[in-house]
Amino acid sequence: MRILTTECDHDTFDAEQAVADAAGAELVVAQAFDDDTLVANCADADAILVQYAQITAEVMDRLPRLKAIGRYGVGVDSVDVAAATARGIAVCNVPDYGTEAVSDHAIAMALAVARGIPRLDRGVRAGSFDLVAVRPLYQTRERVFGVLGLGRIGAATARKAAGLGYEVIGYDVAAPEGAETFHGVRVVSLDELLRRSQVLSVHTPLTDETRGLVGPAQIATMRSDAIIVNTARGGIVDNDALVDALREGRLAGAAIDCHTTEPIPAEDPLTAFDNVVLTPHLAWYSEESYVELKRRTIANVVDVVAGRHPRDILNPEVLGAPGRNAAFGSATEGATR
Repeated sequence: MRILTTECDHDTFDAEQAVADAAGAELVVAQAFDDDTLVANCADADAILVQYAQITAEVMDRLPRLKAIGRYGVGVDSVDVAAATARGIAVCNVPDYGTEAVSDHAIAMALAVARGIPRLDRGVRAGSFDLVAVRPLYQTRERVFGVLGLGRIGAATARKAAGLGYEVIGYDVAAPEGAETFHGVRVVSLDELLRRSQVLSVHTPLTDETRGLVGPAQIATMRSDAIIVNTARGGIVDNDALVDALREGRLAGAAIDCHTTEPIPAEDPLTAFDNVVLTPHLAWYSEESYVELKRRTIANVVDVVAGRHPRDILNPEVLGAPGRNAAFGSATEGATR
């Protein structure tokens, strides 16, 4: 069994190596930043571990031995899952490893902007003890915290916001029509969420349907004292519309961890606002989540190649379908793992 990283910026691969050693698998840590290098590196790999690389249908066609793709993270927008399914390739992610870390980060960023902490910090360093630059400030009690996307992370963020005294409301495309609550959060329409939220925290996956979901029209309906927090994906919030609203004073601030272009360019206009907090797509990180992510990412693909059903798989039908992966057993094998 040969498993290879397409590219990854982690500083150690000890967790992956331990799983590989226990399975008798060979782990190869490689770095590829173009398709040709990626294909050359992965030519004889049974499975690949992917961080940011785009795994397209064309790439898969050039890797006939490939049986499984493991994504370091929750989102799989960098992998063509439909193409993988058509080719009998299992696609695995780790959907719940960063729930606590991301929700912690979303709350921290929301509070940092709401309390004007970056502005105050810069002022103190410059010798100022002036409150004027951050007025008005509000307590969390009775403010409205809106959660866009009520999956694991959104629900955890909602729980933590409620603990701080916020009135929490939420919207999710999967919430049944007429539902009063979804994952413990009071459900409202998207329009009401946007109109009422004084903090809008984004937690929906990036799909064709959610790309640009918070765009010019949506931002135009929001309150002028609202803050947008995005720890999901950069493409969900329209960057140009966000910049325009901040520039025109139609929003109180923003906190952005996920960017349309990563790393964020130095000339990005968001960097010019002192009521915006920016972090480098690290909301997922904690010491605990880091190790869990690495261990489970490789464990998933080891299971697939070994003929077991992995803990997390997006296209389980490939494990029981005839054809390329027919030898890997039924979808119920190893399900208790």
